[in-house]
Parts: sequence; C-alpha cells; structure tokens
Amino acid sequence: MIYIVRHGQTDLNKEGRLQGRLGMPLNKAGIHQAEVLREELKSIKFDYVFSSPQERAIQTAEIVSGLKAVIDKRLDVFDLGEADRLRREEVIMSGLIPDPSLYKGVEEIKMFIQRVFHFMSDAEDKFSGENTNILISGHRCTTGCMGAYFLGIPEDKNLLKYSSDNGKYKAYEFK
Repeated sequence: MIYIVRHGQTDLNKEGRLQGRLGMPLNKAGIHQAEVLREELKSIKFDYVFSSPQERAIQTAEIVSGLKAVIDKRLDVFDLGEADRLRREEVIMSGLIPDPSLYKGVEEIKMFIQRVFHFMSDAEDKFSGENTNILISGHRCTTGCMGAYFLGIPEDKNLLKYSSDNGKYKAYEFK
C-alpha cells in the first residue's frame, strides 16, 4: 500500500502565502498534525519512507513513520520561482500556476508532472507485487500529481483536486 502524505502546516500556509522551495519548517500546529497522523497510522509498519527534499516534508515523514526518510529530488515541490512566498491574493495566475510571463523561474507543468511520474514509475517497477507499505511525504502539488498517477490526469488538468489537506493522507495500490 502507498500512503501519500501532505506535510503539516507551516507559518506560510497559515498566512495564506504560496510556498515553494523557499518554504519553512513545520510550525507547532504542523507538528501536531504529523503526530495525530502518526497515531492514526500506528498500526502500519512502513517498509520504505520517501520524501521531498523540503524540510517540512521530511519532518512530516519522519514524525509519522518514526523512520529516516529517503530524500528524492523528483518529489520536490513545484518551483514557484519569483512568486514563492507571495500572498495568494496578490499573485497573478495563469490557470493553476503563477503566470510564468510575469514571474521568473516558474516550473513548466509538463516537466513537473514528468519528474513526479518518473519517481512513481520507478517505485512501481521496484515495489509492485511486493507486500510493502510505502510512505511518501510531499506537498499539495506533489500529492495531487501522485494521485493523478493512479487516477489519471483530470480533464480540467487540475491535479490539486487529488491532493490532501495539511497533515492528511490518501492511500493507493500499484496494480
């Protein structure tokens, strides 16, 4: 079983700011969310734990699982470029992402999906057919993208509909 976890709350989440690669560690509420999730999943013995390189995701993975997370750059948060840390209401969007013509460094959606799907495909090749429990800790964008790996990319292209709230998870199985 694959347990896809969204990191707990940070101060940037609380302030309604976009949080990308300039993110922050978990705040007190985020640590509590991870501890509650650990209690909720306490009957699961995780065989493997993977995380985005962002501190908030690593903290969540390790609190929930009690294990050291293997960091994989393919699980990194969507790069928001110059829009990182800005308040949501002040960012000019192009669809679901900050307008790349206005903010330098915004990642291409196609490349983002490709790297997350590449991780998932590698994990499926390695673990499919095994009776293992895998925890993957990420972000709203990455957990949504991983959901799309299992459920398909939605017609409206909104991967975020598959994401979880802070400190929550969704479970899937490789076929």
